[in-house]
Amino acid sequence: MHRPPAKTQPPGDVPAPPAGSPEGSPEGGPEGTRTHRAEAAARASWRCAVLTVSDSRTVDTDESGPRVRALFESAGHRVVRHGLLPNDEARVRARLADWLGAPDLDVIVVTGGTGLGSRDRSVEALRPLLEKEMPGFGELFRMLSFQEQVGTAAILSRATAGTAHGKVVFSLPGSRAAVELAMTRIILLEAGHALREARR
Repeated sequence: MHRPPAKTQPPGDVPAPPAGSPEGSPEGGPEGTRTHRAEAAARASWRCAVLTVSDSRTVDTDESGPRVRALFESAGHRVVRHGLLPNDEARVRARLADWLGAPDLDVIVVTGGTGLGSRDRSVEALRPLLEKEMPGFGELFRMLSFQEQVGTAAILSRATAGTAHGKVVFSLPGSRAAVELAMTRIILLEAGHALREARR
């Protein structure tokens, strides 16, 4: 199946959202949303954790986890946990449960294991730990993926997000292009807003 080529950014660059798009602009949206975003932006930088889930990648060959880390850090946030695990549902859930219980974390990103393969179990590992899901994240991510990267193959992604223990967790596909799309078009713009709501 032919897919349009993925749009990627050079390392270290954080692309600006399209001008005038409410979903891609911190200035967009109703007054209440703008106020909440402003309050979230005034808080200290986030303390983040990044987990790559893959049977084939190693610390040396993983591109997506380090890219998430670089994007967080270039936006002024701190990555205080960074790991890599195979597609083992029990091990992934145990790691996420440990991170969700840590007092020094705000935002968690998991990359990999969101497809339809028999070994893709990141979503199953995460969902029992969530207190509230954010279905809008997956919906928006798949819309952007359809429009900008892979076309109708976007339906194969089960990317999801939610909150637990006052933290926000995002489960992303394993490709670098997908990670950049989710981070630059959604997570870096809205994770602070989600944190504010989760801690009210």
